[in-house]
Amino acid sequence: MDEGEWLAKRFETHRTHLRGVAYRMLGSLSEADDALQEAWLRLSRSDTSGVENLGGWLTTVVARVCLDMLRSRKSRREEPFDAQVPEPSGSQQDGLDPEQETLLAESVGLALLVVLEALAPAERVAFVLHDMFAVPFEDIAPIVGRSPAAARQLASRARRRVQGAGRDPDANVTSRREVVDAFLAALRGADMDGLLAVLDPEFVIRADSTALPPGAPREVRGARNWAKQALAFSRGVRFAQPALVNGEVGVVVAPRGRLFRALSFKITEGKIVEIDVIADPERLRQLDLAVLSD
Repeated sequence: MDEGEWLAKRFETHRTHLRGVAYRMLGSLSEADDALQEAWLRLSRSDTSGVENLGGWLTTVVARVCLDMLRSRKSRREEPFDAQVPEPSGSQQDGLDPEQETLLAESVGLALLVVLEALAPAERVAFVLHDMFAVPFEDIAPIVGRSPAAARQLASRARRRVQGAGRDPDANVTSRREVVDAFLAALRGADMDGLLAVLDPEFVIRADSTALPPGAPREVRGARNWAKQALAFSRGVRFAQPALVNGEVGVVVAPRGRLFRALSFKITEGKIVEIDVIADPERLRQLDLAVLSD
């Protein structure tokens, strides 16, 4: 076995881990694979004879590549939320299986991926490396070009954003989460009685124009009126997950981890009174989103 084959074999032993790191940083399977390809090129061009921990070395390389890619996104002023992401199908495009990416996104956490998209590049890298992969701040510091103390601050700031810390504690969060969970379970199970049980009889749902087909009403009143429609068109509920939306329990709909819709709830005495469906990209950007702990 020549040196190139030996390196390729060692690289493959770390591929799953490296792909997981890159996906969490980039939120895109195709970009994660691009990052791995760049890491392989750098490995093949480098003298690694003095590298004792190749896995750690490759993790550092992948993190640097991902940080460059995230910064490039910002410099191109790419939209952080893609409101036009289609629902995954079984077809493959450019060698990638959308269903595979959907499963990966769900395993990471759809709401988490959505919130990570809102972080600054260095914050995202520091948070992912430390909080998800236990990389010490001494190793993160040179990747993000900061001191270990500053890298710790980056991760801490990201953690507060992800967890929605800094808000006043709300004793009703748990009970509202239970209502939203019941709402989603009823939709997933096509359970009309279960859905009506969590909706106020005078329930109102409103949606912005981006969320609706042409000519569809912006507002529907009455729990039973809307429930019939909702059960008929509930395919996208697979990609829905509870999250904090502007500090209140709500829902994000995120195929492949890309924000597509956000639902803001008004809940009174255990019943959903109103839902605001947000799909307009500008409105989505302005939302304060955070992950709900299980």
